[in-house]
Amino acid sequence: MRAVVVRAFGGPEVLELVDVPVPVAGPGQVRIRVEAAAVNPVDAVTRAGVLAAAGLMEGHGQAGIGWDVAGVVDAVGPRSAGFSPGDRVIGLRDRLDVPLGTYADYVVLDAAAVAPAPAGVPAVAAATLPLNALTADQALDLLGLAGGSTLLVTGAAGAVGGFAVELAALRGLRVVAVAGPADGELVRRLGAEWFAPRGAGLADRVRGLVPGGVDGAIDAALTGVAALGAVRARGSFVAVAAGAAPVGLRGITVRTQWVAADGPALARLSALAGQGRLTLRVAATHPLEDAALAHRRLAEGGLRGRLVLTTGQYTSRT
Repeated sequence: MRAVVVRAFGGPEVLELVDVPVPVAGPGQVRIRVEAAAVNPVDAVTRAGVLAAAGLMEGHGQAGIGWDVAGVVDAVGPRSAGFSPGDRVIGLRDRLDVPLGTYADYVVLDAAAVAPAPAGVPAVAAATLPLNALTADQALDLLGLAGGSTLLVTGAAGAVGGFAVELAALRGLRVVAVAGPADGELVRRLGAEWFAPRGAGLADRVRGLVPGGVDGAIDAALTGVAALGAVRARGSFVAVAAGAAPVGLRGITVRTQWVAADGPALARLSALAGQGRLTLRVAATHPLEDAALAHRRLAEGGLRGRLVLTTGQYTSRT
């Protein structure tokens, strides 16, 4: 089968399309015939060696690329209850140091990291859900805000931020969304009560909307202290990337969200997407062999939605 791997860190040009044996599903695992795999920023920093330099992966040998997958169960290992060949599924590969990721024709995942695909949703759209929606959902769990509380979401027009706005609204939170000046209509459509354009003076603008500051913040844009200043004393703050969390001034509880695969939670999110209650946004698709081109487009920025790689096993009807 084909797979995209990294054997030396660097720019998009280091992504290699190689032929490797089809992996075998072991105990508690399922093998998925990949139809679509989303391209995420974590893929780029893995490729560039940033995670290895930070000590988050060993950084030698072959590294697989890709976390998100949508496809069809192809084989089931022993003691892998809940799935059968032919099931349409989505899943999350959350381990860094593995030789194969989801940029491949087939991928093996723990059954506990897999969930039924959203009903009636094409695979390219379904592939944008696992990493970003789970990150947003788990960040909200970390905050633990009660219904009616106020929440700041930076990067609200992005993938994680957009899901955070929608999921927060579903939990009964009142959201201040921070995004680019042209994104006000989008974030309000996602469920934000207020919109604050990003830029200098963010904390004062947010406090003008919510006097005294918001109860909590999800910093999807990694703005750090700028977003922290908008949070009330003894509030809560969650950063969604390593090294991006500011010091917890004024008694603010600051945490970093490390996403974890969670099949039951992913099933719940998938059901919401199938009901049209979560918005799945695809910026563009590329064939698997054009992974380097997709990484170059990701680096250019400005995307609204995820780039998605497709295999030869994908059709627009799936």
